[in-house]
Amino acid sequence: RPGARAVRASLLLSPVMAAYPDDSFPYQGLLPKKETGAASFLSRYPEYDGRGILIAILDTGVDPGAQGLQVTSDGKPKIIDIIDTTGSGDVNTSTILKPKDGKITGISGRTLKIPENWINPSENYHVGLKNGYEIFPKTLRERIQKEKREKVWDPVHRNCLAEACRKLDEFDSTHTSLSQAEKIEREELQTQVEMLNSMEKKYCDSGPSYDCLVWHDGETWRACVDTSELGDLSNCSVLRNYSVAQEYASLGLSEMLNYSINVYDEGNTLCIVASGGAHGTHVASIAAGFFPDDPERNGVAPGAQILAVKIGDTRLSTMETGTGLIRAMIETIKYKCDLVNYSYGEATHWPNAGCICEVINDAVLKHNVIYVSSAGNNGPCLSTVGCPGGTTSSVIGVGAYVSPDMMVSEYSLREKLPANQYTWSSRGPCADGALGVSISAPGGAIASVPNWTLRGTQLMNGTSMSSPNACGGIALLLSGLKANGIGYSVHFIRRALENTAMKIEDIEVFAQGHGIIQVDKAYEYLVQNSFMPTRNLGFNVFVGNQRGIYLRDLHNQTSPSDHGVAIEPVFPEHAVNSERISLQLHIALTCNASWINCPSHLELMNQCRHINIRVNPSGLPEGVHFTEVCGYDTTAPDAGPLFRLPITITVPLRVHETTGYEIVHSDVHFKPGQITRHFLEVPCGATWAEVTISSLSSDVSSKFVLHAVQLEKQKAYRTNEFYKFISLLEKGSCSEAFPVLHGKTLEFCIARWWASLGDVSVKYTISFHGILCTPSQLHINAADGITRFDVLSTMKYEEVAPLISLKCWIQSLRPISAKTRPLGPRDTLPNNRQFYEIILMYSFHQTKNGEVTVSCPLLCELLYESEYDSQLWMLFDQNKKLMGSGDAYPHQYALKLDKGDYTIRLQVRHEQLSELERLKDLPIIVSHRIPNSLNLDVYDNHGNALIGKKKSNTLTLPSGCTQPFFVTSLPDDKIPKGAGPGCFLSGTLTLAKSELGKKAGQAASKRQGKFKKVPHACIIAQLRR
Repeated sequence: RPGARAVRASLLLSPVMAAYPDDSFPYQGLLPKKETGAASFLSRYPEYDGRGILIAILDTGVDPGAQGLQVTSDGKPKIIDIIDTTGSGDVNTSTILKPKDGKITGISGRTLKIPENWINPSENYHVGLKNGYEIFPKTLRERIQKEKREKVWDPVHRNCLAEACRKLDEFDSTHTSLSQAEKIEREELQTQVEMLNSMEKKYCDSGPSYDCLVWHDGETWRACVDTSELGDLSNCSVLRNYSVAQEYASLGLSEMLNYSINVYDEGNTLCIVASGGAHGTHVASIAAGFFPDDPERNGVAPGAQILAVKIGDTRLSTMETGTGLIRAMIETIKYKCDLVNYSYGEATHWPNAGCICEVINDAVLKHNVIYVSSAGNNGPCLSTVGCPGGTTSSVIGVGAYVSPDMMVSEYSLREKLPANQYTWSSRGPCADGALGVSISAPGGAIASVPNWTLRGTQLMNGTSMSSPNACGGIALLLSGLKANGIGYSVHFIRRALENTAMKIEDIEVFAQGHGIIQVDKAYEYLVQNSFMPTRNLGFNVFVGNQRGIYLRDLHNQTSPSDHGVAIEPVFPEHAVNSERISLQLHIALTCNASWINCPSHLELMNQCRHINIRVNPSGLPEGVHFTEVCGYDTTAPDAGPLFRLPITITVPLRVHETTGYEIVHSDVHFKPGQITRHFLEVPCGATWAEVTISSLSSDVSSKFVLHAVQLEKQKAYRTNEFYKFISLLEKGSCSEAFPVLHGKTLEFCIARWWASLGDVSVKYTISFHGILCTPSQLHINAADGITRFDVLSTMKYEEVAPLISLKCWIQSLRPISAKTRPLGPRDTLPNNRQFYEIILMYSFHQTKNGEVTVSCPLLCELLYESEYDSQLWMLFDQNKKLMGSGDAYPHQYALKLDKGDYTIRLQVRHEQLSELERLKDLPIIVSHRIPNSLNLDVYDNHGNALIGKKKSNTLTLPSGCTQPFFVTSLPDDKIPKGAGPGCFLSGTLTLAKSELGKKAGQAASKRQGKFKKVPHACIIAQLRR
């Protein structure tokens, strides 16, 4: 039928139309405010939007030209000052010149023409020079280098190379037999081609060099940076200190890097302040961005002002330093900031201690500064909170939470999942028992970033984002309190936040802390309790020198234990004595756990009181158990706890020989974001663990995190940490291995990634293996000729194939000079607490091109917990060119050096000059990487080692059996060039034959470059020379 065919044809040809899109967009999820009660608070109190509040953003620096960071909601400058406390932007301008005929010869040698309209009554100009790449962020530097090579170098170089090749070819085609002159001519042409090819390989862009001028116009200091690099200062910006008039300029249309200036030391130091990364601008935008024409994009507190402090050192890829942090706290106190946001942190060997933490505590307790910090991004295992956010008493540590709206708006997930904590958000408790995470807030946002990124906004996630979200929420509270004349203390604010936070079901307390910050409820709490006599009191609660009770290992849980608890009220710095005298609190003590026995009441006055708490873990099942002893004011129980004592017990599972030292879980169901934790007592003699995980689902691929942590006293969690992010395909499997410490509780965590969709079932096996080497650290002295070590199989049959690999040679250096001096006003704390520095100089010769790492063994791996406030080394070549810098974590800063002479300048700072004097002979080491590892010969008997025959092969050792091995010294002809007397070789000894066993010997966290690899045994080979 023709009609039917026509209808059928029209159906086949008609395009399939998509559903008409919804014209609304879930803006509320881009920079979340609804989940924290900030949105409802602002709708109710629109004028309490942060007005009158100053937030110090301690970060990578803030771009004053970024979107939303120009003014506040009431028209004030958004950023009141921009300060670089790291020293990375400093320029030495101590050279003073007077112009001749209106011109000055700059440090670069360029002629700088002084514009006639510049006002300088003294005619004295301080001049200096700055390499642009020293202040460029790494990604910007790489972009500019790529653009310059492609647009400037490559076209000219290619043309020259082609022309040289053409001339050589033409010469060869027209000349057959060459005279002496023609041979010389051809050699010249050949050399040109070779030189041009060599220049291509050795191309190096050293970056722009900016002449800098500083002068006083009779009223204030001014500075000009010659961004033209031509001496044409009339087209360059003249700036005053940013705090004077909020002036800034750009280094160029290509760079789009905005900068401001500060002048110090009576004009002898110019600081060029530019953001070292996008992180700080993003953080500032979350906390306080303001968009008058697009209010949906506002930060949490659009009325707040910002003090932008750059603590991320550009020379160190924006790593924080003690110098930067202590100077930042000096500026925070000087500007009387209400809040600090600190979205930085590191693992620390011991909590709540060290020079930096002491300065932070003083700022909080003596100057009423509320310090908010990220808890860390090192979850999902417990006890992974960073410093200072999760380990310092005076700091509010913030975990990262993700809501369904964020999943849709920020991450474009196909479906909304239940609210959860991000998988990577660090968990408590702290090593000393403190909870670690105080509160949580949304840990992601699409917010403003610097102009040099060539984008307006960007998605970032981390506790770095949850911290400014919470900080902005606290700014709203303070804005309302100040508007109503209600006084507050840091203790009152923190108590309000923790007692009103919203606990999310199915999220453990170690992840979310007391819950998600609720701004509206916290404000009601503060207003309702503003007349309570205890409102401004804080409380120190200690168990010995610990801030909680944390029983992690099985030997602490064999019987009930008694713990003495000290409780002491803490008054604000300016409290009057009558308040101290009149304090009389009737405290009710409560705990909801049957395994805790505590007193029911405590009478507390201005005195440290002691109580005894009994913990009885017997009968508790395997896993983690948490409770709190809470102290309530009996006259106001509805106000919530005045103080809390956290108690955590992890009951490990014993792994027995009868199971083959193996644990099998055959069918485990995982929902998105689900975490399964196992606490295992590592069997005696075990040195590594192997895990195999297999998917049982045929239709779902999934992402998992495998994470393991063991804790040792006074060692950071990262010391014994394994982390692996895996993608498990349908019916796929994955095997991993990592080192363990026997006798210590191991937490092994399998976490389904928070954004993985669909359910999945897996099976997994955890098995333990043990091969011990005696001695554990093998020292090979060349004079001995043959060195013995013994290998013991501790648990089961193991295949052993010892392999000794020397990977670097170590050079120890003593200082050639040492000089101490007091520092200036930038480094003076309140009450004229003066800091000093010692400058130590070292020199060494690099015999050939290679890679080196500089470290100071006495001070490395210590930052926040260090008794010295800072350490920084800078390495210069013989032309005084800065080749690189490093700090407390040396293995992050490997440098590639050419043959030549080098100088190292090490700065260490301390408040006591006498402590620096002790370091005048401080040695440092330079580790030279060996390009091709050197393997030593290993034998299974002394006779073969003596005559150099029949090297050791693979051996199978039964449990409990020991096998001696013998290693010979390194031949002289294999000793690396340059390694002389006093030097030694270093490497690893791998014992296991299996690939997983070898892998365990090199396991390390993949998330942070500062984690060392952990070998089965360390090798130190002394040289003959």
